[in-house]
This record gives sequence, structure tokens and C-alpha cells, in this order.
Amino acid sequence: MNILESFKMATSTLVANKMRSSLTMLGIIIGNASVIAMVGVGQGAKNLASEQFESLGPNVIFVVPGSEEERRTTFNAPKTLVWSDAIAIKEQVPSVKEVAPQITASQLITYRNRNANEQIIGTTPEYLTVRSFEIDRGRFFSDVDLKRNQRVAVLGSEIADKLFPQQNPLGEKIRVKNINLEVVGVLEAKGSFLGNNQDRTVYLPLTTMANQIVGDTSPYGTQVSFISVAARDENSIRAARLQIENLLRLRHQITGEDDFSVRTQKDVLEIVDTITSGLTVLLAATAGISLLVGGIGVMNIMLVAVTERTKEIGLRKAVGAKSGDILWQFLIEATILSAAGGVVGTVVGITGIVIVGAVSPLAPTISPVAIVMAVGISGAIGLSFGVFPAQAAAKLDPIVALRSI
Repeated sequence: MNILESFKMATSTLVANKMRSSLTMLGIIIGNASVIAMVGVGQGAKNLASEQFESLGPNVIFVVPGSEEERRTTFNAPKTLVWSDAIAIKEQVPSVKEVAPQITASQLITYRNRNANEQIIGTTPEYLTVRSFEIDRGRFFSDVDLKRNQRVAVLGSEIADKLFPQQNPLGEKIRVKNINLEVVGVLEAKGSFLGNNQDRTVYLPLTTMANQIVGDTSPYGTQVSFISVAARDENSIRAARLQIENLLRLRHQITGEDDFSVRTQKDVLEIVDTITSGLTVLLAATAGISLLVGGIGVMNIMLVAVTERTKEIGLRKAVGAKSGDILWQFLIEATILSAAGGVVGTVVGITGIVIVGAVSPLAPTISPVAIVMAVGISGAIGLSFGVFPAQAAAKLDPIVALRSI
């Protein structure tokens, strides 16, 4: 008997036992679908993180207070940066285009009977340029507002809709810590960044935030949460980083470990990529276990089939079928089950990716490599786990098998 005849016979046998064949494929289907979906979702998370970092603004560098060790071991954020550090960076670092220090805090925001506990950022007019925000209505606060400690506020798009549904917020006054702030502008939608919704943020002049909202004082100047810096272009980022580090070491009179950290978008994105890639591998490996379970299921069902088809095997051997013919038929049956399960699992996995993309902010991608690997591995698993049942069938003594007829 040739391979084609063995394939036809294996196919007809599987079709004749539709329920058993379907249940045997179920484990392979689940395994393939899980691997493809998990890889796609993991890639989607990576893409989302990349998009969010790009939305921060081009060529942005972050100067963060405290050393790496301090931020890992201290519950409260270190306070080692001041506004004058930002001014010095702007004036003395030639590769820097704009600088925007900021103070960040969460406060209760009130307008009439509406309340919202959201993030408030006190910053400078340069923030708009450094972080690539656009004004939707009104204006951003100016240098004059900054110098005069003006009680003005600019709202993110979502907080504006929440506090002022079907109402123009411009000219209205919100209340923060018993201080009235006039709304002078609303920003265009920006989206979330690492779980922080930038559209639910209220922006104030840095001086107003420091003197009237937060009230922190320092003998060295106005403390800031961190400093955003825009390099002149992509080629200036490395030079700007080195110059900022050297300048701050001189200003802070550092002889040992730095009391600040300078991070570029690329640095942070590499960390996020490492995390998301590790999670993707972990999820794919976990899902891959179901492929192994599916292979064991194929072996178990094929062993049962050998027992059930003892009479058939005996008759075929009695009329001249060789052990190799029996071996090939059972191997082909196991491979067909696994390959078919892999194809169906691929369709289910791709469908799952499409659904996740439709109902979540993730943009999962369909990975051809993951599909080829999942289908190939499932076929190999079926072939591997089908060897033992096929050998058991091929070794049956026709005389013993015929006795049961």
C-alpha cells in the first residue's frame, strides 16, 4: 500500500468517527489558538507602549529626582530637583530646545455640584511644546500668568467634558483646595500614558501650583516632580543627556552617586519592551502547555482506537497488509488530527485577536511566525505522540487479532 492509499483510508476512518475526531482535535485547537492569541496580544501591548511614548513628544528627555536606589527603596518620591535646575538646563545646555519643569499632585476638583479627584500638573508655558500638546479651545497660560501667580487653569478634554457637560468651560471657575481657578483653555485629546489618562488632567502655572496648591518650600528653591527636556533634534539627544548630567552634578556638588537620573524615551521604551517581551514569552509558553496536553490527548485516543480496531487490523494483515502499512495509516491519522486542529486553532486565535483589538485600546498583531510555529509544532506533536499507538497497531499479531472476530 502506498502513502496515498494510507492517507485516503485514514481520512475515511476519521470522517466516519466525527465526534471522536473532533474531541481529539479540541486540545490542539485550544493550544494553537492560545499561543497565537497570546503572542498577538503581547505584541499589541508592545505597540501600544511605543505609541504612547511617541505621543510624549519628539526627542524628549526626562530628568527625574533621586538615584535609582532611592526610587527603588523609598516610598516617597525624592525631592532633589528644583525649578532653578530647569532654568539652568535651558540657559546652559546648547543642545536643548525647550525645558518644562512640573509639579504633580492629585487633588479634588469641584465645579458646582460636580467633583473629580484627578491629577493636577503645575508647569510652564513651554510644556505645550515639549510634550506636543495642542489647544482645542481657548489658550494655554502665558509667561505673564506664571510671573503673576495667576489663578488660571487649562483642562484636559475628558475632565472638561466631565465637569462641563454640554457647556463651554471657558471663563468658568473650578475650585481646588478652596482656591478658585478660571478655566482659560481646553487641550485636544491626548490619550493615556502608562495607565495615566492625560485627558483627565488639570494644568496650572507652576508658580500657582507651588505657592497656592502644594505649598512645598525648600531652601534651594521651588521643588519639582521632574523636568521634561526637548532636545534640538534626534542627533542631539545623546549630547543633551551628557551635558545635563554634567551640569546637574556641578550644581548639586555631587562627588559620589547622582541624586537624579536622566532618561530618554529610548531608555524607557527599551525597559517597557523588555517587560512586554518577557510577558509575551511567558504567556506563549503557558499557552504552549495546552499543545502538549493536546498531544497527549491525541495519543490516548489513538491508543483507544487501536483497541477498538483490533478486528480491522487483524483482517487487513490476514489479506496481506504489512506492518508498515498499518504504521503509516495510524501515523497519518494522528498527523491529520493535529494539523486540522492547528488550522482550526489558527482561525480561532486570529478571531480572538480581532475581537481584542475591537474592544480594547490594544492593537494586537497577527504574527505569521507564531502561526507557522504553532501549526508546525502541533503537527509535529501529533506525529510524535502518534508513533506509540501506531507501533502498537503495527505489532499486533494477526492470529490474535482474528480470534476476537
